[in-house]
Amino acid sequence: MALTDLQVQTLARDAIQHAAAGDFVSAEPLLAQVAAARPNSGQALHLLGQARLKLGRFAEAREPLERAAKFLPRDPAAHVNLAGCLSVLGEHAAALAALDRAVVIRPGDAAILHNRGRILETLGRLDEAKSAYDEALSIDHRLMPSLAARANLLAARGDWMGALADLDMALTNKPDDAVLRLRRGELLLGQGDWLRGLPDYEARLELPGERYAPALPRWQGEPLSGSLLLYPEQADIDGDQAVRDTLMLARGVDAVVQCGARAADWLAGPTVRRGAPLDGFAAAAPLRSLPHLLNWSPDAPPAPAPLRLKAEGGTAIGWFTHREAPADLSLERDPTRVAACRLVVADDVWPAHLAAALGIPTVILLASGADWLWARRRGPSPWYPNLELMDATDSEGLAARLAGC
Repeated sequence: MALTDLQVQTLARDAIQHAAAGDFVSAEPLLAQVAAARPNSGQALHLLGQARLKLGRFAEAREPLERAAKFLPRDPAAHVNLAGCLSVLGEHAAALAALDRAVVIRPGDAAILHNRGRILETLGRLDEAKSAYDEALSIDHRLMPSLAARANLLAARGDWMGALADLDMALTNKPDDAVLRLRRGELLLGQGDWLRGLPDYEARLELPGERYAPALPRWQGEPLSGSLLLYPEQADIDGDQAVRDTLMLARGVDAVVQCGARAADWLAGPTVRRGAPLDGFAAAAPLRSLPHLLNWSPDAPPAPAPLRLKAEGGTAIGWFTHREAPADLSLERDPTRVAACRLVVADDVWPAHLAAALGIPTVILLASGADWLWARRRGPSPWYPNLELMDATDSEGLAARLAGC
């Protein structure tokens, strides 16, 4: 039975009231009835599509939003919402076309231009994306999403100064924004600027995620009446990254190290397993905060922690990298046999750190975007005796090093 105008108006009024209260579950079926009764109403279709977007029902939102855009050709919001839906569904080219229509309707809208930049970036059209962000920022020079997005593009191009300028501008508006502070810290640390980068890097601890932290006060460098606990932040304490961080960073302070079984077998100092009682501990610090808390220098970090494990001597070369190995070398690929190697060649993984801490000559191959802890240094490293850092692309340098074995 067809609905009367009064019934349609009543449904629409009730739906809008539910939507205004944030109750899209109740609003959506009412809007569906209105759209079915008035299939040529762009406004009803647009509202239905928006409700389904709010509910995360993107595939179902597409059809009413597409129809709404046809019935509302001069409404930029209809095209913007359609673009957002299509983007979530992975149809970025169609989303870009919808945003292009919105730009024609409202050419001076910074938010529309920013969204267009995001889609262009997703499509890999980075120069056009930067131009879109530039245009958005020419309209609103404090538009934080565009500042942050352009900063990432500039950083990827190696324009660190431009990227930092954008992040500094964004942070003038939101100085406590942890995401922006962390990104600025990462950029500064990537350039070897520990003095300015380390305080911002601490913002990572304010962000949600799977980062682990014990139920203890966070140490800020103050004297303690009890023991200090050092811990890796990774949720999987026995994972390769947690073991790597433990070997590299558990140094320079009198503390107990919370670690997995492998690292506990190697370290000569006191350790505790995760999940063990923490009685007697006054505070805790994540390992990656030690350079900040203890004012480490990238040129002279503290000496590595002493190990219970000792180098055994041997003839094989430990090979723990994805690079193809020369055919004429006697290789050891079992990481548990690191102590028996005479030389280790590896990516930035825990077997390399264990070998270097044991005093075994070690070559670590660093890819672009390597951990900031290496401070862009190549050649002999102050982190361990007998450690040499090489770019992963330096095939000639590696060949020369191996030839001298």
